[in-house]
Amino acid sequence: MSDERLSAPAAQRNRDPILNVLRRVLPNSGTVLEIASGSGEHVIHFARHLPELTFQPSDPTLGSLRSVAAWVASSGVPNILPPLQLDAREADWKVKSADAVICINMIHIAPWAAAEGLMQGAARILPQGGVLYLYGPYRRDGRHTAESNLAFDNQLKSQNPAWGVRDLGDVAALAAAAGFGAPEITEMPANNLSVVFRRL
Repeated sequence: MSDERLSAPAAQRNRDPILNVLRRVLPNSGTVLEIASGSGEHVIHFARHLPELTFQPSDPTLGSLRSVAAWVASSGVPNILPPLQLDAREADWKVKSADAVICINMIHIAPWAAAEGLMQGAARILPQGGVLYLYGPYRRDGRHTAESNLAFDNQLKSQNPAWGVRDLGDVAALAAAAGFGAPEITEMPANNLSVVFRRL
């Protein structure tokens, strides 16, 4: 694209299946913080179809923040706040409260410390019953669920040994330690999962 809007082909493919789950698990109103907004295409789509919610995009990288801002400006969708620079590993997030937190395709393309920070930060800002929604590929009981996920895992680790497809049991244990209940799991296309944790 000629402007600052980035485009992620995967976002175009998975946005509607994700939206179907979000319609079911997100509150009827309130603020939804998106961690690792990336290009910004997801938050535009969700905000357009869930107008009763206010969305707060965030990302640690300036290029992504510029892309999100450009998508928001070009979309005309009114229920999106200006994007914030936020690294999930930070001990003190700029957002002090939210009614839900969503994080799509982050924890496998980041060090494990990002997953730890995500759980701890979400626990700090969510109310009792508040939703933390995760989307992406996972191993289950130590095994990959598809050959394509194994290949993806190897590709990620070749780029950065700290990255990789996480085991759902490890993620659930991390969530439990932070004060969340057991995961609610929805099978998604292309061997991905929607994983919902609720604040106890």
